[in-house]
Amino acid sequence: MNDTQGRSQAANGTAGAQATDLKLEVVAIPVADVDRAKSFYSGLGWRLDADFPVSDSFRVVQFTPPGSPASIHFGTGITAAAPGSASGLYLVVSDIEAARTQLVRGGAKVSEVFHRTGPGQPAINGRDPEGRSYLSYATFSDPDGNSWLLQEITQRFPGRVDGGDTTYTSAGDLAAALRRAADAHGEHEKRTGEHDQNWPDWYATYMVAEQSGATLPT
Repeated sequence: MNDTQGRSQAANGTAGAQATDLKLEVVAIPVADVDRAKSFYSGLGWRLDADFPVSDSFRVVQFTPPGSPASIHFGTGITAAAPGSASGLYLVVSDIEAARTQLVRGGAKVSEVFHRTGPGQPAINGRDPEGRSYLSYATFSDPDGNSWLLQEITQRFPGRVDGGDTTYTSAGDLAAALRRAADAHGEHEKRTGEHDQNWPDWYATYMVAEQSGATLPT
């Protein structure tokens, strides 16, 4: 291997070294009125993590959506972007109707749920009839016009999540996953015609497969 090949492999992470974790922690959104934005996101039930008014030229406010590993920052001196210019900020949910109801109750003007038959396809009213992941959406904006997109995901694409990293970020997500496993297990028992005493193992297998995108048990 020559020096040029070695440098190329190192740059692409192919030289055998383990990749360093790069965890998306915070996204900055531009707002014109900090207190108005703070009131809006607080009303949605998002967790207020910080509000540091350092000076007249710098203030940072941090909120975290329920169950989210990443947060948002806004304030004064945070970003030079025009207020309201953030768009397509994804909020992944396991039950889009429940999420929409919660946001509306918190004061957000959320669109009706719509779905697409595939990427880039036109929007169709209502949730995906088959309940397929990635295809059902709703949208809303904050008072400045920064736009958010709800996307319902219950089963990940293969390879999207490590099969050994099954996690649930809230009691609600875990409960929803258990309900889906229970429904699927009910169909499993109908097919076999007998009670499955090992249902906890079946549930666990189903829930891990659902998150990792593996083939679901039947």
